Parts: sequence; C-alpha cells; structure tokens
Amino acid sequence: MSSQKIYILGIESSCDDTAAAVICNGEILSNVVATQQIHIKYGGVVPELASRAHQQHIVPVVHQALEQAGITKEDLHGIAFTKGPGLMGSLLVGVSFAKSLAMGLNIPLLDVNHMQGHILAHFIEEDGYTLPTFPFLAMTISGGHTQIVKVNDYFDMDVIGQTLDDAVGEAFDKSGKLLGLKYPAGPEIDKLAKQGNPKAFPFSKPKVGGLDFSFSGLKTAILYFIQKKVKENPNFIEENLADICASIQFTIISILLAKLKKAVKDTGITQVAIGGGVSANSGIRDALKQAEHTLGWTTYIPKFEYTTDNAGMIAITGYHKYLKQDFADITVVAKARLAI
Repeated sequence: MSSQKIYILGIESSCDDTAAAVICNGEILSNVVATQQIHIKYGGVVPELASRAHQQHIVPVVHQALEQAGITKEDLHGIAFTKGPGLMGSLLVGVSFAKSLAMGLNIPLLDVNHMQGHILAHFIEEDGYTLPTFPFLAMTISGGHTQIVKVNDYFDMDVIGQTLDDAVGEAFDKSGKLLGLKYPAGPEIDKLAKQGNPKAFPFSKPKVGGLDFSFSGLKTAILYFIQKKVKENPNFIEENLADICASIQFTIISILLAKLKKAVKDTGITQVAIGGGVSANSGIRDALKQAEHTLGWTTYIPKFEYTTDNAGMIAITGYHKYLKQDFADITVVAKARLAI
C-alpha cells in the first residue's frame, strides 16, 4: 500500500473555521481555511452564525482544496471529517457534506477526533520537520481545550492531565476582553507582551494537584487586579498595557511549563510536542525551545498553519485510519463531546 498514491480529503468544521485539505501519503498538497470574521464584533463565537457560515463556505473551500492539490474528486480514496468535539451545528455541516460526497463517489468515510487531529498533525511530512517517535507527550492547548496526553501510538493515547474549568485559550481571550482588546485576544496579548516586563505584575498561580489545570481562578484574579488599579488610576490599562500583557502571558506559560515538567518527571518521557491554536503563541514556543536546551527535552512544534483548527490535521489522521482500514459507517453521527 505504501507504493500507491493515496489521496485523502480532510474536512474540518468543529468551530468557526471551515477548512479542507488534501493529503497524499503523508504530504499535504493543499490546506485551505475560511475564517469567519463575523464573530469579532460579538467578542466570541456565536454558534448559530458559525453553522450558517459553514454552509456558505464548505463547497467553495473543498473545491479550492482539490484545485490547489491538482486532482479531481474522482482521484480521492477516502474522505476524513471531524466527528467531534465541537459545536454541534458546525459539526453537522461537515459531517453531512462528507457523508454525501463519500456516498456519491462510493469511497470510505473516516471519522476523526478533533483532539487526536491536533496531536497527529505532528506526522505531516515536510522538509525540515522531524516526526516524533512513540511514546511522546503531547500538550494540546486551544480556546476550548487544555490537555497533556501520553501518546503510545497513532490511536493509543492516554489523557494524563486536563483543565478542570477554563481552557488556556479562554484565559487569554477573557483577560484580553478585560483590557479592551479585540477578539481573539491571544495574538494581541502575545504581540504586546514582547514590549513589556513579564514580572511587572505578579499574579498568583492556582494550586491544582497532579497534572490537571485550572484557569478560572487566574481569570478572576486578573479581573480584581484590573478593577482595583483602574479605580486608583482610570488610565492604568492604557499606561501599562504592555506590562500587563507580558505579566499575564508569563504567568500562563509558567503554569503550563510546570505541569509539563511534572509530566516528564512522572513518565520519564522526554519527547514533548505541542499543538492547538494557543501553541502559536511565541512565548510558549520560546519557553519550550529553551526547555529543550536546559532540560534535555526533544521538542516538536508544528508549523503555524497546523496549530489552529485546520483540515491538514484531519487529513493526516484520516490517512492513518485509511491505512488501518478503519472506516466509519454511513450512520456515523457528530458528537459535541468526544473523549480521546
């Protein structure tokens, strides 16, 4: 089978990005994403608007992905799609489209767990990127998820730590909203943090045992801090914005790194990979690279385009499921909640 060219179409529609990608034997030929700008003015994703936008975008996005890959739909061997977790209305668009296209072409369906996709994105083959070997630790950090996963094989994964409340992406976005930054606030905080002092305003870190995370307490601490300082000085945010952002980012990175260090110590595994939208944060990437030199870790950091929600990660996961002949039945349904 390795000598045959296997083309898999990947479809991702779990939240507010409509994406399609084509992969051939582990190499991405196209990776198209239509980002929904309508949510910016609401300061967060509006599920009903997201599902409507997916309906508008999915056909042109898939068409563009096939065109960029230089193939036709008749060349496809299988169609991979995000089964969950995610927003149900958004997932239904991708699932329904994938089912219809697979039936029309009489090719297999490959249902993909979104969280596994973030992890298996590390196996996309590209020049200059080394693929991890098993076992390794994967930290998936995004707007809706924060997990540490022990990856034993492509589809043998154990969640050994996860958030008890807010995800790390929510901590960034909600903090940014308090500061008057536009949604999504994570990239804005990252940009401003480079100009500030990370130790200007120390924030207390939540005391959570084991490898689990909690960010709700940090979010509340930042809220009270901002309220207190603005009461003392109405111009506090404007005058100290870079330092506030740097301090918030420093605290969040410290929490993530402390848990990763414990995970490495507990498991003895020194191969560490990160994924998810928040892994695009430059501070987190720099901290992980520094750990590689100071702690002897081998770190894996994907290209930016494979960190946020994208169909490339769905396609690579579908490709490995295809190799196992692990196909989904036409009766498969979307799952808003889906564990690894």
